[in-house]
Amino acid sequence: MGFVHLHVHTEYSLLDGSNKITEYVARVKELGMDSAAITDHGAMFGVIDFYKEAKAQGIKPILGCEVYVAPNSRFDKETTGGEDRYYHLVLLAENNRGYQNLMKIVSIGYTEGFYYKPRVDREVLARYHEGIIATSACLAGEVQRYIEKDQYEEACAAAKRYEDIFGKGKFFLELQDHGIPEQKQVNQGLLRMSRELGIELVATNDVHYTYAEDEKPHDILLCLQTGKRLADEDRMRYEGGQYFVKSQEEMAELFRYAPQALENTQKIADRCNVEIEFGVTKLPQYDVPDGYTSWEYLNKLCTEGFAEPYPDDDGTLRKQLDYELSIIQTMGYVDYFLIVWDFIKFARDNGIAVGPGRGSAAGSLVSYSLGITNIDPARYQLLFERFLNPERVSMPDIDVDFCFERRQEVIDYVVRKYGKDRVAQIVTFGTLAARAVLKDVGRVMDMPYAFVDSIAKMVPRELNITLDRALQVNPELRNLYETNEQVKELVDMSKRLEGLPRHASTHAAGVVISQKSVDEYVPLSRAQDGSVTTQFTMTTLEELGLLKMDFLGLRTLTVIQNAVEMAEKSSGTKIDIDRIDYQDQKVLDSLGTGKTDGVFQLESAGMKSFMKELKPQSLEDLIAGISLYRPGPMQFIPQYIRGKNHPDQVTYDCPELEPILKPTYGCIVYQEQVMQIVQQLAGYTLGRADLVRRAMSKKKASVMKKERQSFVYG
Repeated sequence: MGFVHLHVHTEYSLLDGSNKITEYVARVKELGMDSAAITDHGAMFGVIDFYKEAKAQGIKPILGCEVYVAPNSRFDKETTGGEDRYYHLVLLAENNRGYQNLMKIVSIGYTEGFYYKPRVDREVLARYHEGIIATSACLAGEVQRYIEKDQYEEACAAAKRYEDIFGKGKFFLELQDHGIPEQKQVNQGLLRMSRELGIELVATNDVHYTYAEDEKPHDILLCLQTGKRLADEDRMRYEGGQYFVKSQEEMAELFRYAPQALENTQKIADRCNVEIEFGVTKLPQYDVPDGYTSWEYLNKLCTEGFAEPYPDDDGTLRKQLDYELSIIQTMGYVDYFLIVWDFIKFARDNGIAVGPGRGSAAGSLVSYSLGITNIDPARYQLLFERFLNPERVSMPDIDVDFCFERRQEVIDYVVRKYGKDRVAQIVTFGTLAARAVLKDVGRVMDMPYAFVDSIAKMVPRELNITLDRALQVNPELRNLYETNEQVKELVDMSKRLEGLPRHASTHAAGVVISQKSVDEYVPLSRAQDGSVTTQFTMTTLEELGLLKMDFLGLRTLTVIQNAVEMAEKSSGTKIDIDRIDYQDQKVLDSLGTGKTDGVFQLESAGMKSFMKELKPQSLEDLIAGISLYRPGPMQFIPQYIRGKNHPDQVTYDCPELEPILKPTYGCIVYQEQVMQIVQQLAGYTLGRADLVRRAMSKKKASVMKKERQSFVYG
């Protein structure tokens, strides 16, 4: 019979666990186990990452949480304090029903019971007990606390209460041994209780890090949590170095006297079967006026909105609109467009500035007809397939900019319209990045500030830089690492903690709107400002099929709005910012002087000198300039300026390229041009062309290699 770890803290027991999910799963597999659990403190932040990683490595994931149970009511905030504010209890989801219930329990801990920690109470456990297996946790568990205080009868009563809540065979007494004297005494009590009450035992190790040698980096992490230094006497620590992922043999050696407790770990693991569904959309429904279906209403709005900008259409654009609508219907996104149309309409009706549109949504005639975007996709040859690709099912992504000062009003409107329980903001995690982790670790280890700072400054300022990469690219740092003992220790300790989530906060823009109460799909948390957030990040929510929107607050919109109001006041004329002259020569000449302080996207030093070189003569020049001034296409800037100044000298590799690249003087500037080239020259559908574009922008070399083959040879 095998052994399975059922009490495990990962990196998502924030600043308390340094057990990285990928390493943990790999270690369990290496030790020959077939299953593994995740039971982070009070939260389920990591369950989806863990589920996917375990499945990928052929390990069965057991999803759980070590919850905090209030001694009386979760609403009671007046307990004596200290250790009596809450008890620990491990909950494991036995099936999908149990997983649903676990999300409810954990959410309530944050939304109703938060007092130092997210706490639940027996009433919540009783309400949502179905499909859950519970174990009595560590020395901080209620049963163990009573045994430790020599209150054996009270301990028995507590154990019976939990057994009554979860049911016979669903509550286990948990044996642990990390070499702490109190555990020896408590385990004796648990063995006796198991005999007398007929409640089975289970043996666990309270895992907080992956390998035995992680004891010191983990100790440093605890100091980060508590603001202490390693040298401090009176600080929280996990004594004895036993909190790692132990092998079956090590556990068998520790619990020779209780073989049944070891066997029960495998029996419990075998009983736990949760299947999580990915990629199935769970969109909310938009409430349409009487007499319409959602589909009819969307068509009506599009037809009305289309007539104004295209009164002379010969049928070509109407055909494109109908094509887009059919794709939107087939992919099941009719309500999605109505929801976005509705909150943008609310903003415009209430004088809240809305951006003209950003990202791929501007390629859609439906978006333009609905007033979701203000950019004519026909005029700029924007492609719908870049936004919604019929050959790649993924959620549409419409990011909307709002006036920075009034963005919250739009979110409040959405909450009122769809219900408080169906709208939540989204969590994001700050992580211990390369430079920061060096400084944190150096401080905890009492190294001189100037010394640590000098090492941290050797880490290049690159996006997503890691310490391993820094050692590769900076010979000076590598040399110090290889020759200086202190530098080596600082870097080695930091490498073990690098990338761990440091704290949870609220995503600046993300909002999720769901079909039913959000906690039916994801567990909830509460941010420091009191707003309710999901416990899963944006990318995870999308994978789970939930609708997430970006409500971005953009100061520039506020500035423009203020400027318009001031200009109207002084001139006495009404100004429509959406209908200004884009070919105003004075404005273009002014931009060409590089005096662009306060002009959105043109105010950096590099951009100013580029504007002087470019001397834009049209809006198209400006658009191309902003697109060129980024890491990939920057190398084509001289070629572009040459072509702009001497259009007669521009050459094309083949005549088919001319109509696509003429507006940008023979340079490939836009992702749409990449799509048009593979479509026109190699007969790709626009959907397939979009897959090439994605692979290119995500630097997926293997996909590009395969597509090159198709492009060249058909």
